[in-house]
Amino acid sequence: MNRKLVRRVIMLAMIGCSNLAAGQVIRPTKMQSLLDSLGKANGVIVLNFWSTWCKPCIDELPHFIEVSKELKADSVQLWLVSQDTRSLFQSGALKDFVAKRQWDAAHYWLDETDADYYCPLIDKTWSGAIPATLILNSRTGYRAFYEASLSKQALQDAIKKAMQ
Repeated sequence: MNRKLVRRVIMLAMIGCSNLAAGQVIRPTKMQSLLDSLGKANGVIVLNFWSTWCKPCIDELPHFIEVSKELKADSVQLWLVSQDTRSLFQSGALKDFVAKRQWDAAHYWLDETDADYYCPLIDKTWSGAIPATLILNSRTGYRAFYEASLSKQALQDAIKKAMQ
């Protein structure tokens, strides 16, 4: 094999690895756009609102990732919606935070500042506290909202109800 070809293969491999290390894309979104996307989604959607400064959020997310991977074949999708500040999003710190943890999910950054506007759009009972999770099944109309941390078992049970 010639040297030029070997160098090219090595360079392409390094670029591929650096792209993997960069982590998931975090899409900025407005609440209405997120709701529109939910309306078009198929299957069970687990929509989790979290933030980097929220310890209970960070503690529960590994089992959210694990459960969503286990149920991916059953059309269960995990959407993680960060409520971090604009500066954390724009600086890339949020992306670095997510990449470091290698969370395999759809990632969004909520570009909203008025919780009095967007919380009732998710659920009329939502005070704005996080973690908060909305579980939907577009096929059956199932909808359940949790304004609390969910254990792995509680999450599995909630998703099973949504799948019925």
